[in-house]
Amino acid sequence: MARYTGPDCRLCRREGMKLFLKGTKCFSEKCPFERRPFSPGQHGRAQRKLTEYGLRLREKQRAKRIYGVLERQFRRYFEIASKGRGVTGERLLQLLETRLDNVVYRLGWALSRAQARQIVSHGKIAVNGKRVNIPSYNLKPGDVVELLDKDLIPVQEAISVFGNKSVPAWLELDRENLRGKVLRLPKREEIDTPVQEQLIVEFYSR
Repeated sequence: MARYTGPDCRLCRREGMKLFLKGTKCFSEKCPFERRPFSPGQHGRAQRKLTEYGLRLREKQRAKRIYGVLERQFRRYFEIASKGRGVTGERLLQLLETRLDNVVYRLGWALSRAQARQIVSHGKIAVNGKRVNIPSYNLKPGDVVELLDKDLIPVQEAISVFGNKSVPAWLELDRENLRGKVLRLPKREEIDTPVQEQLIVEFYSR
């Protein structure tokens, strides 16, 4: 699956907020958003009033960039969400949250979703005892996620940074054995992603 390979900090500046795409760099003085908190480009400092379409577009772009998903795959998630039961916007976020790379990040085994994606694609994660190297693999309630290489340096760094930070209530973490379990699908109030999903639904429904 294709992925974005450009400068991550440029995305934060375009969205006007930190998306925390670079791990610890986002919390340091080296974060470009701290020094240049305006849109990239020649006219980045100019403040533009967004139209109704622009507002919905930005919300969709923000969600895509936070989860590291490109347009084609994001649209497919929306189509699946719109055909399923429940509220479309909430279902969309549940699909994004239960991606394997996002769950690895939520368990505290990576400093960013991009790093979690790399850990998965390198075959360091097993689901229900079987090695899985597909970052977009969607987990279901009851699935057990295990780290195969427990001495992996990036994972140890992430654990040292996050320390005893609690995991979301819809996940269970065995810190000693580096094993996690999906207890259930996340509720909307348990997802801290700064997006208004209803605007995304309105964007695709126009």
